[in-house]
Amino acid sequence: MKKIAIYGKGGIGKSTTVSNLSAAMAAIGLTVLQVGCDPKADSTRNLTGGTSIATVLEILRKSGDVELDDLVVKSSTGVLCVEAGGPVPGVGCAGRGIITAFEKLEELDAYGVYKPDVVLYDVLGDVVCGGFAMPIRGGYADEVCIVTSGEMMSLYAAANIAHAVKSLGKRGYASLRGLILNAKNIEGESELVDKAAAELAAPVIYRLPRDPFVQQAEAQGKTVVEAFPASAMAAHYLALARLLLKGAKTP
Repeated sequence: MKKIAIYGKGGIGKSTTVSNLSAAMAAIGLTVLQVGCDPKADSTRNLTGGTSIATVLEILRKSGDVELDDLVVKSSTGVLCVEAGGPVPGVGCAGRGIITAFEKLEELDAYGVYKPDVVLYDVLGDVVCGGFAMPIRGGYADEVCIVTSGEMMSLYAAANIAHAVKSLGKRGYASLRGLILNAKNIEGESELVDKAAAELAAPVIYRLPRDPFVQQAEAQGKTVVEAFPASAMAAHYLALARLLLKGAKTP
């Protein structure tokens, strides 16, 4: 089982990237579990027809006695979807939802029951503390990828995440695989990201171009891989998926 945590600043296109990777991996025959670790709980919307699924915290607030089927939704593309969720606005710690979701999935033996080939954790990267660091320090992820653009705040968040991963990596936790450039087409973007990557001693493992098919697919509540499977952008997501799967056992 390959376990990858994908971090990035809010609004960078991280969830779009993760959901397309999930759909791409499912398209090549893998069982994929995507766990949304953002309080907004919108990680899996493009896999579920644009509809938000109930979060683990919402379900537990309504009923303490839950089954796996209550927490895990299978999308039309075959991806198993979970949203951790967050607390009631203004009350509690946002990272608590991640911790609670992870603990409940383990308690219910989700990984043993579904036997996923790949687990993708979609994690907000503006903060790397408490529950948001759980995929790294909890031993849930084998490696971490960071989605970034050439924008200053995106690169700043990427640097913070990279330093956290490397610090925790010294204790035997997840390693940093590298940066994924999700292009915003700003001036000198590729060079800016290359410079940041060199400073972080982390490779740029893939460069996703800006493509109108992404917005067109999202307007349908779908991933590009599902809505436009023959497009060049779908091919990019498939190529990145195969790259991330290198070294993993697949059917």
